[in-house]
Amino acid sequence: MANKNVELMRGEPEIAVKKLAIPIMISMLLTASYNIVDGIWVAGLGQAAIAGIGFVTPIFMILNGVSVGLGNGATSSISRAVGAKNHDGASKSAIHSILIFLMASVLLTLVLLFIQEPLLKSFGASGQSLIEGIKYGTPLFAGLFAFMFANGGSGILRGEGDMKRAMYAMIVSVVLNFVLDPLFIYVLGLGSAGASLATIISSLGSAIVIMYWILIKKDTYVDVTFKGFEFDFGVVKDILKVGIPASLDMFMMSLAMSFYLMFVASIGGEYGIAAFTSGQRLYLFGIMPLTAIASAVAAVSGSAFGARNWDYLSRTHIYGTKFAMMFSVAIMLALVIFAPQLSLIFAYTPETAPLIPEITNFLRIASFGLLLVGIGMPSSFFYQGIGRGTTSLCWTIIRELILTVSFTYLFGIVFGWGLTGIWVGLAVGRIIASVLNFTYARYTIRKLKNTLNS
Repeated sequence: MANKNVELMRGEPEIAVKKLAIPIMISMLLTASYNIVDGIWVAGLGQAAIAGIGFVTPIFMILNGVSVGLGNGATSSISRAVGAKNHDGASKSAIHSILIFLMASVLLTLVLLFIQEPLLKSFGASGQSLIEGIKYGTPLFAGLFAFMFANGGSGILRGEGDMKRAMYAMIVSVVLNFVLDPLFIYVLGLGSAGASLATIISSLGSAIVIMYWILIKKDTYVDVTFKGFEFDFGVVKDILKVGIPASLDMFMMSLAMSFYLMFVASIGGEYGIAAFTSGQRLYLFGIMPLTAIASAVAAVSGSAFGARNWDYLSRTHIYGTKFAMMFSVAIMLALVIFAPQLSLIFAYTPETAPLIPEITNFLRIASFGLLLVGIGMPSSFFYQGIGRGTTSLCWTIIRELILTVSFTYLFGIVFGWGLTGIWVGLAVGRIIASVLNFTYARYTIRKLKNTLNS
């Protein structure tokens, strides 16, 4: 199985991107369903619980983002070794990645548990929403190791092109979450804390399955054994040169989310926060297929870069962009057309029903950003694939912190358009950034080709 995956990575890039993207897409949609399922069940707890979980979202993005980012570092390092036909190098990357996951999970758990309350207050949480936020956040931060090894382990599998088993592990996790959510929230009466406990235990199930394949069954392309292990700073550096920027990528998006929350809270209060976070859940769910395609682009780009095949590198980026654009337009139309019906997912009780008009408004405006996100996202992941994580991070800063935060503030606060202005700013900022990002990616590829030919 592993050899077929590796040969796929080294073969025709269009076929590789398409075949690798589908199982990643299913995995990511299942991952996103965590948030959706949590939101559905928590909606029955009232508006304060919805807002409380919404305030935790930026911190949760950091928590989950570090695990995904370090997993991307493992994917990039392993896939480049695969492209260079360096089996020992790929195995060393996998071993060092696991150690990095362990150290990062311990450190970040301690930090996040310590700073969660002041962070929630800085976002505007108070009263019952603050209480609900802490109830939801504490188990998530305490169980960071589950996310770290589930997402990080998936990154190792992606690096060698084994997307299907990463998907199978996620199916285990989602099934557990689906069963445990109502049990913990309502049957055991744990409320918001029950939702996060269910998520952590479910992620732990996924992590155990992946680590079983890698460490015990040992039927992966990479050979992970700690017997005779020797620490290699060069390998760690290779992983972290993508892993740290990719993790900061999520941090920057979280920081931008903090600004959005502050803007929304200043205009619409708890009502605005509940509407925004509910709509944002659906938006994030909608971009999962684009993230999946971009992840496939990262893996195949890494292999092409390792093999120094610039033609394959260019074809990977172009095909990934076209593939993502097809999905982005379809998703945008679905979110816009079915916005009222989708709003009911998070506003099905008498108390939350007043949120429906604003959630609908959010979906019908902010979703237009998806028109061109399909050309921007594969470009960002392309940089990660070729080992340029800092470039990817810079584009996240440009997209979210510079352009999108500026436009949301301009339209929502300065022009006085209120919540509608915030939604317009989200769309405009992301569209402009995506066009610029794609243009720079094509320039980067041309520069690499010229370097080879000179």
